[in-house]
Amino acid sequence: MRKLVEGIVKFRREMRPEYREQFSHLALDQRPDTLFVACSDSRVVPNTFASTDPGDLFVIRNPGNIIPPEDPAQAPAAAGAAAAVEFAVRRLGVTDAIICGHSDCGAMKALATGSEGDSGPLAAWLRAAGDSRRELERRPALAPGRPLHDRIAQAHALVQLEHLKTHSAVREAVAAGRLRLHAWWFDLAGADVHAWEPELGRFTLIDEDEAQRIFARLGA
Repeated sequence: MRKLVEGIVKFRREMRPEYREQFSHLALDQRPDTLFVACSDSRVVPNTFASTDPGDLFVIRNPGNIIPPEDPAQAPAAAGAAAAVEFAVRRLGVTDAIICGHSDCGAMKALATGSEGDSGPLAAWLRAAGDSRRELERRPALAPGRPLHDRIAQAHALVQLEHLKTHSAVREAVAAGRLRLHAWWFDLAGADVHAWEPELGRFTLIDEDEAQRIFARLGA
């Protein structure tokens, strides 16, 4: 808590003048272009590794970067994720949506070992993740040489991407050509981000060459 409070004081003293004009515009409206679904893990900081500014990303964070399939009868926690997806796509008009998993994920370790438990909020939430282990069986080339939980994390990101496609707001926007979907995976140890390349069947490091492939695919 001390570090947090001292950081606020430092921001007021050193950074606020630089951001004041930007925040004055953001106070009136927000127009992020990307919906970013990330894990609650304290080590995963999208605005840092993506070098984004305030107002660039509409972020959904929860344990395991999970987006349950759309279901009118879903539990309140799942309904919250669905509401955030709908708001980002229909109200804010984001043009891209990213599911971003990461290495050394505690939720994925629970799925890998079957230690998520049978009851309680966390167990119920992880059940909403779907069958990522089965997805890994379908894609055995994912994250070769990595621990099982990291390999599951990559498969898991793809499962959540499929879940995202079940949401009516997403289906409509994708069909109309207004929304593009992506899966990423963040390697904590290397501070590297990898993007899912469907044609290659694997996650690929986003370096200069991969960035150009992404831009070409997006027509940017």
